[in-house]
Amino acid sequence: MSARSIFARPARLAGLAPYLWMALFFLVPFVFVLKISLSQTAIAQPPYTPVFDAEEGIAGIVAAFLGLSFDNFTLLVSDNLYILSYARSLFVAAVSTSILLGIGYPIAYGMARLPRGWQSVAMMLVIVPFWTSFLIRIYAWINILQHDGLLNQVLVALRLVAAPLVWLSTDTAMYIGIVYSYLPFMILPIYATLAKMDRALLEAAGDLGASRLQSFWLVTFPLSLPGVGAGVLLCFIPIVGEFVTPDLLAGSNSLMIGQTLWLEFFTNKDWPVASAVAVVLLLLLLAPLLIYDRLQRTQLERTW
Repeated sequence: MSARSIFARPARLAGLAPYLWMALFFLVPFVFVLKISLSQTAIAQPPYTPVFDAEEGIAGIVAAFLGLSFDNFTLLVSDNLYILSYARSLFVAAVSTSILLGIGYPIAYGMARLPRGWQSVAMMLVIVPFWTSFLIRIYAWINILQHDGLLNQVLVALRLVAAPLVWLSTDTAMYIGIVYSYLPFMILPIYATLAKMDRALLEAAGDLGASRLQSFWLVTFPLSLPGVGAGVLLCFIPIVGEFVTPDLLAGSNSLMIGQTLWLEFFTNKDWPVASAVAVVLLLLLLAPLLIYDRLQRTQLERTW
């Protein structure tokens, strides 16, 4: 038996591991959620019908399938509450991701330009504050943004405002909390891409007469686009489904889809509608992932 055949089987099993992981922890739960989204609300345990009954055999399974319907998805399309929740979530995610990119890119660029010894220090400074519990950090922002909090004290002391401003229960507070929470997820992918860039390319651009600004736009920025794409996805996708930060820092005038899902599931006890909300949310978030994957494949094809 050759060495190649000895190691071939373990290699194939290792290659199957990610697919098994996705099937077990994503596909199977999604099938359950999809089934519940096609059911009807009931005052029972579980709070939906029909329920598969294995004791009834094939007849029970057929009856359960015949009882499924798309009424919950029709409700999502016809009710403005859900449409506005989805629209607000996408808008907040787009604005927050744009702010994160505007702040995170310069920081990542500055980190990549540091000497090698200082790059690890800068990376630790970005990561270490986020070892603290997420919820504790959000409550810290509540103390900072409250009427007599640190932010208003500093603004009044510097005579930038005459009286304390209202920060809490506003969209501004929500954006501050979201940007603070997701900033490392934007910085680190961009930094990883910029740190691998060959400095000789910039020297070549300078030798050809390009200014520093031209070198950045023609060399550095295009090469950093994979990191930008990864950072945008890492921020945009979870922000769409955000619940804690908007619930604690934003006002209650308009809900994001994460808050709507929570209300349907835990307050209204309407599992089928909540499951339908989750299924549509997942389908919406698959679109940017597929676009990014397509762009990555196109780039690889051009490279080869």
